[in-house]
Formats: sequence, C-alpha cells, structure tokens
Amino acid sequence: MSRKFWNWLKNDKERTLFLDGYIAEDSWFDDDITPKQFKNELNAEDGDVVVMLNSPGGDVFAASQIYTMLKEYPGHITVKIEGLAASAASVIAMAADEVHMSPVAMMMIHNPATVICGEISDLQSGIAMLSEVKESIINAYEQKTGLSRTKISHMMDAESWFNAWKAVELGFADKVLYTTEEHLTEPPSAAYLFDKMTVTNALVKKLPHKKPEPETATPLSYLEKRLSLLKH
Repeated sequence: MSRKFWNWLKNDKERTLFLDGYIAEDSWFDDDITPKQFKNELNAEDGDVVVMLNSPGGDVFAASQIYTMLKEYPGHITVKIEGLAASAASVIAMAADEVHMSPVAMMMIHNPATVICGEISDLQSGIAMLSEVKESIINAYEQKTGLSRTKISHMMDAESWFNAWKAVELGFADKVLYTTEEHLTEPPSAAYLFDKMTVTNALVKKLPHKKPEPETATPLSYLEKRLSLLKH
C-alpha cells in the first residue's frame, strides 16, 4: 500500500495536518493517493486546521494544488514550520492565514527546475514553461509578503535561505514560535538571509590557493654554446 506524505490528527477543537517529507513522492500520483482524495479529506469536516509543515519541497504542481485547496478551505488555516519549508513547500506555506516558524526552522525559495531533452524548439518550450511557473510562484509570495515582484524574483534567482526572524521581517511568516512578549523584538543579528552563490564564493575564497611553480630559465651561456655547435 502506498504511503501518504500527509496525515491527520483530530481533536475537539481543531484538526492538525502533518505534511512531512518530499512533496509528490511516487505515491502522490498513484490512483489511490491523489490531490482529489486529499481535497475530499480536507473538506470532510469543518473547523480550524493547523498544518505542521516540514518538507524540502518537490513537485510544484502538486504544491500548487495543495495551496489552492488550503486557500479555498472555509476555516482558519495556520501553518507551523517545524524544521524546513523549502522550494515547493514554501509555496504551500503561503496559503495560510497565519504562518508560524520554529526559532530553529528555515525557509528557502528558488527558481523552478526541470529536465528537458530534445531539439531547440523543445528547449525553448521548456524555458517558456519554467518562466510561467516562476511567475505563478511569485504570485503566491507577492500576495503573502507584499514585496515587489522584482525583489522576489531576484531572491529566487539567488536561491535564498532565511531563518524564522528574517522570514517574519520579509513577510513570509507572521510569528516566531515559543517567544514571549518581551522577546518579540530581536537584535538585527537574529535575522539573517543568505544565498547559494554567496556561500559558494565564500567557501572558494577559503580554499588554499596553490602558487604557480617558478619557471626555470635556461642560462644564456648554455644557449650560446649550443648555437656554436650547430654552426660547426
């Protein structure tokens, strides 16, 4: 039997949905585990829903379906990011009425990717498709954060990672979990953002650089001696 990457925990006040793992594992597309079934389970009962999210991402189209299902749900949706909401998982988080992050959690956004093979027209179609997918993802980020599309696009280009405080500062999240009123204002050092290129360049700079071996020059007297032998 296929294993679902989502599961429910129910009590009298609210339902808790656990989204843990890679989105759109092979089981997601099996006949018995489909977005349609997920939607039916989501709407089987009413009341508020808490989504406990921990995922490195996955298929953006499956994530888009989940995003829309959560947006359409009439109850209050709270997403709590336990460890990681990366790539497509960050799109799902944007569907919530409130996004709460653990103080040790991370969020990552980047450009969509795919594998394309074929002739020039196939590659061009793939590039056009990825551009449109990126614009659709930006729609979710823009609606949640209020940031400009240009800034969001640059952050996606750089593959940006940020901690809970930075996510709140940028508008991707609303609250850092387990904080009291007197600790709501953190020093700037608590909020950080870094991108893949910066980290790569920083690591390259720390690598030892091998100095080029000095060239050994041939003495002029030796060359003159060889030349004199050739003349004779």
